[in-house]
Amino acid sequence: MSESNQWLIDASHSNAGFTVKHMMITNVRGEFTKLEGKVSWDPAKPEATQVEASIDVASINTREEKRDGHLKSPDFFDAEQFPKITFKSKSTKRKGSDELAVTGDLTIRGVSKEVVLEVEGPSAASTDPFGNVRIGATATTKIKREDFGLTWNAALEAGGVLVGNEVKITIDISLIKQK
Repeated sequence: MSESNQWLIDASHSNAGFTVKHMMITNVRGEFTKLEGKVSWDPAKPEATQVEASIDVASINTREEKRDGHLKSPDFFDAEQFPKITFKSKSTKRKGSDELAVTGDLTIRGVSKEVVLEVEGPSAASTDPFGNVRIGATATTKIKREDFGLTWNAALEAGGVLVGNEVKITIDISLIKQK
């Protein structure tokens, strides 16, 4: 990995969000506000892209303090025992002029599963007012939360369950090139 191709996630301009069905009728959105990581990216060699990232589970925010507390508990993420969600890429394939498929291991609650991040970008490089060279990208995937040991649920009186199993994940990242 060439030093000139190293990029760090700018957490203050990045977001790791998720959407899950609540009561089988509406989507609830949330985000993790603390993430970090690095990417090896060379536009001339997109297949050589490597990604390592981690998310601080305790930074979860669904705009409802009691729900956030429950999500941090052993019923869900068990943030005390498993403080980080991690992703480490294994391979990258170009899908189009500005699309990549990044395959890697997602680890939640100590359980690792292979997922494919569908990536739009990275964007063309641009220099910010402080002299930093930046690129950006958006990655999406879907997971089944039960595959990662997130099995808590409650049956609804009218049938169905309180929390959906499918989780849509969207990650918007801003990357700063390392000098």
